[in-house]
Amino acid sequence: MSVNVNRNVSDQFYRYKMPRLIAKVEGKGNGIKTVIVNMVDVAKALNRPPTYPTKFFGCELGAQTQFDMKNDRYIVNGSHEANKLQDMLDGFIRKFVLCPECDNPETDLHVNPKKQTIGNSCKACGYQGMLDTRHKLCTFILKNPPENTDSGSVKKDKEKKNRKKDKENGSGSSEAGNHDQIDAPDAVDRDDDDEDWAEETTEEAQRRRMEEISDHAKNLTLSEDLEKTLEERVNLFYNFVKQKKENGTIDSADKDILAEAERLDVKAMGPLILSELLFDENIRDQIKKYKRHFLRFCHNNKKAQKYLLGGFECLVKLHQSQLLPRVPIILKDLYDADLLEEDVILAWAEKVSKKYVSKELAKEIHAKAAPFVKWLKEAEEESEGSDGEEEEEDDENVEVVYSSSARELKVETVQPVKTDKEEEDIDIDAI
Repeated sequence: MSVNVNRNVSDQFYRYKMPRLIAKVEGKGNGIKTVIVNMVDVAKALNRPPTYPTKFFGCELGAQTQFDMKNDRYIVNGSHEANKLQDMLDGFIRKFVLCPECDNPETDLHVNPKKQTIGNSCKACGYQGMLDTRHKLCTFILKNPPENTDSGSVKKDKEKKNRKKDKENGSGSSEAGNHDQIDAPDAVDRDDDDEDWAEETTEEAQRRRMEEISDHAKNLTLSEDLEKTLEERVNLFYNFVKQKKENGTIDSADKDILAEAERLDVKAMGPLILSELLFDENIRDQIKKYKRHFLRFCHNNKKAQKYLLGGFECLVKLHQSQLLPRVPIILKDLYDADLLEEDVILAWAEKVSKKYVSKELAKEIHAKAAPFVKWLKEAEEESEGSDGEEEEEDDENVEVVYSSSARELKVETVQPVKTDKEEEDIDIDAI
């Protein structure tokens, strides 16, 4: 069954069609994987190498991919449904296939390895532009350009070298007399990559080109950083925050710090780094000072809150004599500042872990935190009890009445009986 390449178009006579993705799950346990059976046919309809959409799936799902070119097997690790992959393919088509101007899929990618740029040209409307290279797939495309781009550039290089050799050997004069074979002028046979640079020479055009080069350099740095290991990315983030602190700009740098963590894909681990650099034995005052910084990471993010607890344990280890007796009150400060949620604290209290500190110190920290954890549990039980009492009171004020005319049960709210002091004057005639 075929579907429209641009699934936003509902026209059944839409000329650009592609096969619907067929996914087959193989293996069990850790070895489970999803084979995209007809990836070659889908990629052919999109005029892209089959490795591109497969790698795109891997980037979006955070999974490894495998390519078996000989057997036409394109694999994404893990179990994934065909419908989910089909929806994800729409994102690939939108970013790397459809023309930004006319929304037609008649586009070609032009990779320039020297400039580390990816061009996009449309055969339908004539659009020419550059792709945004911030997506992880762009790194893969730069390293594995489309075959037509490679073959075209190689062919041009060979032709240039042959012409150069002919000129050196003096064969140009002999060919000049041959009117059957005429080479195109050099002006026509120039590289397509240099066309854009010869359009304008004004100061404004030069400024735009310099901005474009700097943007591409930033995107390239971003792609290179994301290719690094988790430990290297965490170290980059650590040095970034440390530099802000040393420069004295840490107080107003909360947004920049969050942006850098998101850029390096280490947002959840942010509180662990921040607690190491921003907290010491005066943590109670520092919680108030840097509350905004931590909230940007911990708000509605339980994983980040767990890392904050880990950072707190490490801090207690460094300043054990000052902070160990004050564990419960510091936890309450973190709770009152909305940096830790109740269920995260209770889950942490149930299990002693030696991930950040020794088992013995972890037990001491949990023992010191016991009064605060007990208070949390009791407060939770009281709130649940008060909710139940309110529901019972509401039930007491409800009376079921049968109406013979309506022939159905009615639920009416009965006002509670007032005391003598609360009774108002009653009109006996009205009764």
